[in-house]
Formats: sequence, structure tokens, C-alpha cells
Amino acid sequence: MPDSCLPPDAPNQPTLNALSFFSGCMGLDLGLEQAGIKTKLVCEVDPATRQTIQTNRPGLPLLGDLRDYSAAVIREQADLGVSETIDVIVGGPPCQAFSSAGKRRGFNDERGNVFLTFIDLIIELRPRFAVIENVRGLLSAPLKHRPHKQRSRAFSPRSSIEKRGGALLAILRRLQAAGYGVSFNLYNAANFGAPQQRERVIILCDRTGKKLPYLTPTHSEHGDYGLSPWRTVRDALAGLSEVDHHFVKFPEKRLKYYRLLKSGQHWRDLPVELHQEALGASYYAGGGKTGFYRRLAWDKPAPTLVTHPAMPATDLAHPEANRPLSIEEYKRLQELPDDWAIAGKLLDQYRQVGNAVPCSLGRAIGRLLLAQLTDQALPTYPDFPYSRYHNTDDVSWTRKTFGELTEHKTQQRSLKNFV
Repeated sequence: MPDSCLPPDAPNQPTLNALSFFSGCMGLDLGLEQAGIKTKLVCEVDPATRQTIQTNRPGLPLLGDLRDYSAAVIREQADLGVSETIDVIVGGPPCQAFSSAGKRRGFNDERGNVFLTFIDLIIELRPRFAVIENVRGLLSAPLKHRPHKQRSRAFSPRSSIEKRGGALLAILRRLQAAGYGVSFNLYNAANFGAPQQRERVIILCDRTGKKLPYLTPTHSEHGDYGLSPWRTVRDALAGLSEVDHHFVKFPEKRLKYYRLLKSGQHWRDLPVELHQEALGASYYAGGGKTGFYRRLAWDKPAPTLVTHPAMPATDLAHPEANRPLSIEEYKRLQELPDDWAIAGKLLDQYRQVGNAVPCSLGRAIGRLLLAQLTDQALPTYPDFPYSRYHNTDDVSWTRKTFGELTEHKTQQRSLKNFV
């Protein structure tokens, strides 16, 4: 087994145990381990991803479909007694049901339903902390989706469960009813040291009922707040061997345009007379289309890695080489160790690494949880721009989505009166 994790940030801090669900290729788990939180069990259904886990962590208990296991069996598999404390449960339930790029069926989707199964499991196992990771679309997803063609005046008004934010509200209600204090925010991983602008909702839950603070950033875009500037693609790929890279290829009809582009450029930087030819029918589509013929910039973080780097609208081309990013470069940008083996066919590997959580984000979560247990005060940065979007923290999101709350702003905010 490769020794792929950095040592804990503070070796004298207590080591917590964690149960990981929807584990993927373990990016989030590796980050938690770097902070001193030991993974005791993982759960993953995808065959190629399971092979990745087994290859890198052959002795780690590995479960399949979450819905096939009782709380008692999960404890037994993790070698935890009936009364033994579970410190942390962490998981990123399938996000497609809430993604704005899909049909957004929410909890009507099977993947949405497994999200609720996960919440119920947290409530039954009663960990001290629970961490839930998901896409930005969760902030606006309804509990019940109504197709756009049924939203005209010819149809009845949308009910409360069909309004924006209903899915997240349902999750928060369940957790708070079980006594958990809950906070959340939308975090750009670049603010925590990842060489990638990747934004994810992180929900933090505390069994004591306390509302946990937001994560402590370590970086900022321009070095503001006295923090280090964002890490760049150049930083991430420094020292990476230029041989033995594995990557899909661009077809020749697209390569001829890439040969005209430099680092940080995209289709708009082609000669104007080539724009329509290069984009074809997409030329008439709306939006900036900045993902077309996109070369990464050396001196900026990468954009969000996707599960295929050579799809026309979301290209992720090397800053200089005439090819997409390789698997080896994907791992660097997600902060997976070079010796972390990714199993499966090439497209399976891209999908696994593209879906991963950057290790820096997991490390920031681990630091916060350990600080809570040791009464350690972490630095705070008022008005810090955690993401490029507004109203994405639990307080402002609730106010904007469901109206001003009546409780005092310093108290744990309850959503029980909102639908």
C-alpha cells in the first residue's frame, strides 16, 4: 500500500475515526486523514472506483450500496462496538439529481432518494459530526420538480415543495429535528490551497446542537486578508514527469485550432474569420462559450475539472501541449498523490478523478472539527468571499430563499417554520 498521505497537521491532536460514504476515489478522505481523522470504513458502488479503493487501501472495509446495510452491520464492519462513539460520518451523495445541468428531479430521482437514506443513517448512527458535500445546485433545487412547460399561467401555481431550495430545506429540517446544529456554505476549493476553482456546498453538523463556524481559508485570489495567493496550474504540475502520461486525444479537425492558441486562451482568441468555422452550430448558441477550445492558463488555478476533458463545450487542454489534460495532471489538480492508483479504463479514470473532492477541502474540514474538540480558536476573516456567488451561506441563503428569520442572529437558526 503506498504511503500517500501527509502527516497530520498537529500530531498531538486526538485522532478521530470517520465512516465514509459515496467515497469515490477518496479525495475527501485523504484530506481528512491529512488533518488527523482516520477512515475506518468506506462505501462505494461503482465497480472501477471500488477497484481503486481496494488497490490503494486493501485492508479497509469496503461496503457497496448504502441501502443494503443496517446501522448495526455498518458498526460491525467498521469494528466499532454498539456503544462506541462514531466521531465523523462524511459523504457526498450523488449530485446529478440536483445539478442544474440535468433534469433536477431532486428526491423524485433514485439518487435523490439515497441522499435521504444517508441522512437517516446519520441520524441513526449519531456521530458527533457529520459532513455532507454536494454541488451548488442543491441550494436551489426544489423538493419536488415541476417541468418548465408546466409553469405557465395555464397551470396552478407551484406549491411550497416545488419552490427553489425545498430539497436543502428538507435535509436541514431532518437533521435539526434530530438535535444536530447545522451550518453550510458554498466553498471555492482554491481558497483552501487547491490549484483549482471548484465550488461545493459543505454542510457541517454537530450532535451537540452547536452551529459550527465556516471553514478557515488559507488562500485568497490576490493574497488578500494576509493569506497566500491562489495556487496555480504551474504550481500543481511542477516536477511532474513529462513522460508516461495517459490521455484521450483531440480529433485532428479540432487540433488545427488548438495549434493557434496559447496558454489561457480559448475560441475567441482565434482569428475572427475562424470563429464560426471552429464552433459550427454552437456559434449561434447563447452564453460566452468559454469552454470551447480552452487552454488552461499556467498562472491561474484550473477551472473545475470535469469527467471528460475533451468534450467540446468543456475542453480542458494543456496550457501548451496539443492534447487534453492527462490523468496524471488531473490527479495533481485534485491533489491526489502521484502514487494513488486509479483503476479502470481511461474514461473510468477521468470520471473518478473528475468527481473527486480536492484534498485541501477535506483537510480544512478536518482542521475545523479537531479545533472544535480541543477548543482551539481558528482565524476568522469577516466578509471573506468563500465563492463567487452571493447568499450561499446558511444565514443569507435562508433569508433570501424563505424570508427573514425572527430569532436572534447569534442563535442556532431554526427552519421549522419554513416550507
